[in-house]
Amino acid sequence: MRLSEAGWRALEALENGNRASTAARLLGRRLIDTGLAHPRPERPASTAGVTVVVPVRDRPRQLRRCLEALGEDTPIVVVDDGSRDHEAVLEVARDHGAVVLRHRSPAGPAAARNTGLTRVKTELVAFLDSDCVPSEGWLGALTGHFEDPLVAAVGPRVRPLEVPGRTLLSRYLAARSPLDLGPDEARVELGTRISWLPTAALVVRSSALDEPFDANLRHGEDVDLIWRLRKLGQRVRYDPRVVIRHDEPRSLRAVLGRRFRYGTSAAPLSARHPGCAAPLVFRFWPTLTAVLLVARRPGAAGVVAGQQGALLSRRLAALGFPPSAGGRWFAQATYDSALGLAGYAATTGLPLALAASWWRRRPATLVLLALPALQAWYSARPSLDPLRWTALALLEDAAYGAGVWAGCLRTRRLAPLVPSMSRARQRGPMSSNGVS
Repeated sequence: MRLSEAGWRALEALENGNRASTAARLLGRRLIDTGLAHPRPERPASTAGVTVVVPVRDRPRQLRRCLEALGEDTPIVVVDDGSRDHEAVLEVARDHGAVVLRHRSPAGPAAARNTGLTRVKTELVAFLDSDCVPSEGWLGALTGHFEDPLVAAVGPRVRPLEVPGRTLLSRYLAARSPLDLGPDEARVELGTRISWLPTAALVVRSSALDEPFDANLRHGEDVDLIWRLRKLGQRVRYDPRVVIRHDEPRSLRAVLGRRFRYGTSAAPLSARHPGCAAPLVFRFWPTLTAVLLVARRPGAAGVVAGQQGALLSRRLAALGFPPSAGGRWFAQATYDSALGLAGYAATTGLPLALAASWWRRRPATLVLLALPALQAWYSARPSLDPLRWTALALLEDAAYGAGVWAGCLRTRRLAPLVPSMSRARQRGPMSSNGVS
């Protein structure tokens, strides 16, 4: 983004805490909407206008832990989604002053949250799963974002509960839980680093829920909600300064089963949001360069990289960047494209990768499947050696890919299996999915 002289004055005003001028407000909105700046509420907001909805099924012990952490300052609605022991759930909920609603048979988390919504009269509603433990002051820290009238939903960081013993699996999940979206705050937007938020913990403006959760979705209902809010022009924020702890599966079978179930949501989501559920979004020239390198065509890859790097350098020179920037950025784009391709091959594209390796008689190329896992290990530096980390990551990725294939076969939809090409103009370093 390039600023005019008036824009620089507006930026200086924002940095000094002066948001009174129209120019400063407009610039602040522009910076936030493009992800160049992030709002940080100065002080915790009041939680008087919030109702907490907790769906539960057969988890009285976890429910008690959750409600104890919530305290008694906020109205709570507990929805029993067909528990086998309703009396145990009822006792825990009543001990904490919660309103209890009941489904006589399980209808799924989306339907349970919708039932809870029928009793919400406050401006905001906080959805919290029964196996979560909120931190002190979490609601006040999140509700401050709703001072912006365009914000419809805000989510905290969801991290695994610390368990005694620190097993191999718990150490792995501490650094690679699918619900943990990382330490960096972000706008939530399709095609960016954070494109959805889990409803394990999510605060939503009640007026934005005229069309509530899709009860036909047993998985992916949170993704569907966030995408619908964004399509309506509502803003959604991710604030990792607020941390919620979540009970993770304790066995490898349960972890893989969860990933499989998540994968099955890709096909229903693609039906509801055409063009939004592609497994990989790639940029043509960086991806072509990466493919040529994998195919052992370094000469052709060098020609493509040299030509595209020169073109990019020429465009960047007009903006005042040094001549070397184009080559460096294209090299980074090529590496990120290779990561994206390897990630696709390890998940949704695994059957194709195995078939291609067998056909070309190059089993050594399967080593590339481990590239994203090794990159994640290097970035996270978990208390786990890279060999076991990579083995667990590849198993999890394969389980997710199997779920995608199962969902596609069930619904006869191919969209979640087919990569798409980004047509955005190249502007700088690429993200891991090839989108700048």
